[in-house]
Amino acid sequence: MVSYAPIPKSSDRQIATEGKQNLDNFRKRHIGPNSDDIEQMLGVLGLPSLDVLINKTVPQAIRLQGALNLPEAQTEYAALAKLKQIAEKNQVFRSFIGMGYYDCITPAVIARNILENPGWYTAYTPYQPEIAQGRLEALLNFQTMIIDLTGLEIANASLLDEATAAAEAMSLSYGVCKNKANTYFVSRDCHPQTIDVLQTRAEPLGINIIIGDHQTFDFEKPIFGAILQYPASDGTIYDYRAFIEKAHANGALVTVAADPLSLTLLTPPGEFGADIAIGSTQRFGIPLGFGGPHAAYMATKEEYKRQVPGRIVGVSKDAQGKPALRLALQTREQHIRREKATSNICTAQVLLAVMASMYAVYHGPDGLKAIAENIHNLTGILADGLKRLGYKISSESFFDTLQVELGTHSLEKILEGCQEHNINLRIFDETAVGISLDETTTVDDVQDLLEIFALGKELSFTIAELTAAPLPLSRSSSYLTHPVFNRYHSETELLRYLHKLESKDLSLTTSMIPLGSCTMKLNATSEMIPVTWAEFGKIHPFAPPSQTRGYQILFQQLEAWLAEITGFAGISLQPNAGSQGEYAGLLVIRHYHASRNEGHRNVCLIPTSAHGTNPASAVMCGMKVVAVACDADGNIDIADLKAKAEKHSHELAALMVTYPSTHGVFEEAIQEICEIVHKHGGQVYMDGANMNAQVGICRPGDIGADVCHLNLHKTFCIPHGGGGPGMGPIGVASHLVPFLPGHPVISLNKTQHSQGAVAAAPWGSASILVISWMYIAMMGADGLTEATKVAILNANYIAKRLEEYYPVLYKGKNGLVAHECILDLRSLKKSAAIEIDDVAKRLMDYGFHAPTVSWPVAGTIMVEPTESESKAELDRFCEALISIRQEIAEIENGKMDAQDNLLKNAPHTVESLITGEWHHSYSREQAAYPAPWTREHKFWPAVGRIDAAFGDRNFVCSCLPMDAYS
Repeated sequence: MVSYAPIPKSSDRQIATEGKQNLDNFRKRHIGPNSDDIEQMLGVLGLPSLDVLINKTVPQAIRLQGALNLPEAQTEYAALAKLKQIAEKNQVFRSFIGMGYYDCITPAVIARNILENPGWYTAYTPYQPEIAQGRLEALLNFQTMIIDLTGLEIANASLLDEATAAAEAMSLSYGVCKNKANTYFVSRDCHPQTIDVLQTRAEPLGINIIIGDHQTFDFEKPIFGAILQYPASDGTIYDYRAFIEKAHANGALVTVAADPLSLTLLTPPGEFGADIAIGSTQRFGIPLGFGGPHAAYMATKEEYKRQVPGRIVGVSKDAQGKPALRLALQTREQHIRREKATSNICTAQVLLAVMASMYAVYHGPDGLKAIAENIHNLTGILADGLKRLGYKISSESFFDTLQVELGTHSLEKILEGCQEHNINLRIFDETAVGISLDETTTVDDVQDLLEIFALGKELSFTIAELTAAPLPLSRSSSYLTHPVFNRYHSETELLRYLHKLESKDLSLTTSMIPLGSCTMKLNATSEMIPVTWAEFGKIHPFAPPSQTRGYQILFQQLEAWLAEITGFAGISLQPNAGSQGEYAGLLVIRHYHASRNEGHRNVCLIPTSAHGTNPASAVMCGMKVVAVACDADGNIDIADLKAKAEKHSHELAALMVTYPSTHGVFEEAIQEICEIVHKHGGQVYMDGANMNAQVGICRPGDIGADVCHLNLHKTFCIPHGGGGPGMGPIGVASHLVPFLPGHPVISLNKTQHSQGAVAAAPWGSASILVISWMYIAMMGADGLTEATKVAILNANYIAKRLEEYYPVLYKGKNGLVAHECILDLRSLKKSAAIEIDDVAKRLMDYGFHAPTVSWPVAGTIMVEPTESESKAELDRFCEALISIRQEIAEIENGKMDAQDNLLKNAPHTVESLITGEWHHSYSREQAAYPAPWTREHKFWPAVGRIDAAFGDRNFVCSCLPMDAYS
């Protein structure tokens, strides 16, 4: 029997003493190569030490002088104990606040086998679908669930939160509406955070927002779209059919923000005419987490499928004709369309969408309906009781939320009773409160609420005497009829289903994932453990500050640490993805210019090598993108930059630059680049995607950047979760601090210049910030700096080992790369008719995920090993690529057929190897076991090479009948 040591309630002195006993404890576990490995790797590079490597790689002018001012490194045990102390300063009340956030029950089988399982949370975005069929199937289930519940035709694989999903729906409506209007109607009954994010997004695009009553809106002013809340934020269930008919008659699209659990009982939006439905699936088993992460959804009509933001999982077929899944249509459209993209979203909330889909799989249609009916019945009983106590309920049409008019009753006395019972309500004003019930609500909770509202008097009735009114607009159509939602209701069946899907996915539990610019490093167990602590997970995002002191300490410390690491004066933790960080940072720059009466500055200079999200974000901020050329060495062309900055001097708003560059080198001229932009009145936005090469060595704020976003899901160890969650906080220089995002519900950064919210929750996906806190606390300044050095060492070691076989496209002035390297495979197309995808798929046979393919340069692969991979794993990866190069050589010299070869037919599945006769010119053994380690442990791709074009021509984004998989 295994026993686990409890997290102690140690004193600070005990923690400090215990931590000093072994400062290197966690650092040695996080960093892959040991001291002997490092010495051997440096020998391959012909360098005497790590410091010499860094001196030759990073320009001396930008080097950090001295160590980072961070607390001393703590052991895993000590850091967990310290964080537990902080967590205990949070108070877990029963929150009946609602507003789109509800307590719920995460089935233990889902919590243990998905949320706490590195086989799910360490996987990468499924851009290589043959080794991601498990996640793709779970996401297809999610899409099917949303399509069924909303009554619409297609759905995407999740968005970041309900408020930003609403903003994406507004942008979609603006793009497809043909009436040329620029006004958007927002129902005053929407959640306040949704209204605020919509206003934030609308202003840079020149969209006029009208907030009003949908019942009295007269349509005299043309609108391109509208959004309605269903049920409304105060709980009322409205019949929106008449409004939607009028909107359609005026050429406008209507979005309905719908609670998916209510749709098990209510008429779905698609059935009463909605064009788009958005919302949050948080209450499908996802912890509150003080605001996130949660999976939002979007569903719409098939005619808008190419305008849907984010990702859609589609059904296609593999080389053997077997059904297979992949990302479809506009996936990563911002990388293709750049400044013409309609959205900058390049991530989803995959891990949370998977959990939500499995919640529906586990409960099935009957289970979900029973949960919803119980919530509604308890709400009705509560309403009846409140009315008997002399209170007025604002609407008799409700699902789970009541607005209670207090009349002559004392709000102060009610709140005193709430405090005594550890209960939170929503306070509309002095005359009304809101109560939202949820899956966790019991009859005892209703009893407590009624006793509170009785103001100390004894109840003259019992719960058993109370009755619930019938639900209006009740649903008659079926949903979740597919077998997947009706088969796995026992824990045994669900457990096997989850593990079957997990076995189809390659994650960091299998091998390194060497993707350039994605930083797939260790997500340590000790970093992940606090995510599921109730003190962090069961807090409502709008809980009173007096109950969230632990979170405030966490935020203050993390902000201070990130400010020190980046050299900035202020941090906002609100952006809940890297793309949102870009957007928030550019909005800060936009508001700064406007405050100086320079609102005309709208030109954003962006190097041609930049991430595709950069130009997409700039356009969303109302900026005009001007491309800046790169030279033959991959650096920004200084002459072109000077010319463009001079030409647009009067209108220059910003330069967006990634550092080290997207080409994997530390540009020597970075300070000059910043000076050129500043000279012409612009601000420098640094894309923090490559921050893993800077921490402890140089700082964006010192280099000359004014703003930088940080991908906490890269550099600071929040796992990628199969494509999300992410976090993208921004750091800003002192003159930009007043322009950081605010929030309409919880007061943040309250200055006359603070911008509106960029995410639904005040601190974004707050519950996963504990991961980055743990990482920094356990590494300390020296550990973080060493991690950066080893990340650079590992990349240079791979580049050196492979340059004989695959030329390294870009290097710095001393012939070294940064933390990633680009290998040039373009000549192979001419010499052997081998495409970049052939190499990527063949790597699967060796048990590896491909590096980043054909970006930022077509026909190349970009490799980023991170500091967490050992020398043995680096060598294994290098040997795989060397072996593949030898396989290509056999094609070049005619020993292997140019079309029927190991690469063209990769990946090889078990089925393709054992079924039927073998007609290939190579052996089954060569196909299946190309390297010694594959005989010890073999990861088998679930499907053969997928025909993506077939899937786009025959678009299907919901579950196929089960016989399709037989």
